Amino acid sequence: MVEEEVTTTVERTLEATPTWAVATVCFVLILISILIEQLLHLLAKYFSKKRRKSLIQALDKIKSELMMLGFLSLLLSVSEKPIANICIPRSVGETFLPCKSMSTASDDEEETKCAEQGKVSLLSRRGVQELQYLIFVLAAFHIFSSVLMFSLGMAKMKTWESWEAETRTLEYQVSNDPRRFQLTHQTTFGKRHLKFWSDHRFLRWPACFLRQFYKSVYKVDYLTLRHGFVMAHFAEGSNFDFQKYIRRALEKDFGVVVGISWWIWIFAVLFLFFNAHAFHNYLWLPFFPLAILLLVGTKLQVIITKMCLDSHEKSHVVTGTLLVRPSDHFFWFGWPKLLLHLIQFILFQNSFQVAFFAWTWYKFGFRSCFHRENEDIIIRLAMGVVVQILCGYVTLPLYALVTQMGSSMRKDHAFTEVVVYGLKRWRAKAKKNLALSSFRNTDYHARPSLDALLETSPSSVMMQDSDQ
Repeated sequence: MVEEEVTTTVERTLEATPTWAVATVCFVLILISILIEQLLHLLAKYFSKKRRKSLIQALDKIKSELMMLGFLSLLLSVSEKPIANICIPRSVGETFLPCKSMSTASDDEEETKCAEQGKVSLLSRRGVQELQYLIFVLAAFHIFSSVLMFSLGMAKMKTWESWEAETRTLEYQVSNDPRRFQLTHQTTFGKRHLKFWSDHRFLRWPACFLRQFYKSVYKVDYLTLRHGFVMAHFAEGSNFDFQKYIRRALEKDFGVVVGISWWIWIFAVLFLFFNAHAFHNYLWLPFFPLAILLLVGTKLQVIITKMCLDSHEKSHVVTGTLLVRPSDHFFWFGWPKLLLHLIQFILFQNSFQVAFFAWTWYKFGFRSCFHRENEDIIIRLAMGVVVQILCGYVTLPLYALVTQMGSSMRKDHAFTEVVVYGLKRWRAKAKKNLALSSFRNTDYHARPSLDALLETSPSSVMMQDSDQ
């Protein structure tokens, strides 16, 4: 008779683990952390060298979000046992389950303790650990999605450089001669937007909905909105670089998009709640970010059309280029920034759903109870890719252009970082020279000499900066 040996596996604590194994794991983790920290430091150094202050602020926002998610993971680790010790009635614990069938077999001390009372744990220790994995995957996907969206938007906006260069050509100046008269509907901008459906709201919205899928930003739209912006904030004939201004403004907005506001966390919690099988969430939840994204894109197209209608109502005759007038009243609630917060929400929800899919795939397998239906897998993956590309390459550039048509101008982005830095240095040196002149002059009514002020002119200071 051969006796069968029965072996049982017991999880070893640090007391029964070789010290070299502990040291090796710690060394690898510390090395990875240092490498990531150095990469972020080099990236911040590169942005500082290029004087991209907005991107440095966005990088700091990413660091703070990673720190917050890491702190959340730490709180889960510390409170793992206390959470598992909370027992709830079994009837309550079997409601709103993500799967039809469930397996509650567990050898945890807390689970056994609750089972003896005829109850179940609020969240088992294994469930807390799996939630920590989800937080890590969410952080990685959110940062990747934000950077990808920003890169796609910048790539699309780079094509506008040729349009901006065209505004400095003689041909453009001749075609937009102020002495040239046209009817509004004869202009290129008017021909595009003054259609039979433009005056009717119920026809205007469907038409603008379809427009966002083909050339969301037309050349005539860019040139007309640029002309309206320059005329509203600068002198006529100014050579202001509108494309670079939009790029700097979008870099600033990237710091907002990459962040996670408190109200976004509320929607993240609601997403986890609606993941229950009873809600059949795969039939509607993946379409939620797409629906909001299409609504935002449609609204942006409607704003351009309404600006054209506004100019047409005020004057049917155009001298030179059709003039659109920037105003906040074209936007929802007179608040252009609302569209940015909607894009922020869309990006987070989309990255959350993709991260949730990747996490369940990794932890429970490709054919787990979370994704038993082929439709579920196809819908989630397709919507994640479509929303990412549509948001970055179509809606974000359109947003960057149209939101500049608000009533106020973002003065902090009117000049480059080098020019702003030079102007600040000139101001500081001028104040210093004025103070020294007042101190040295015994006659308090005398004014500083012209030569002393010319020594610190803005051009001389900025020339020194450029030489550096």
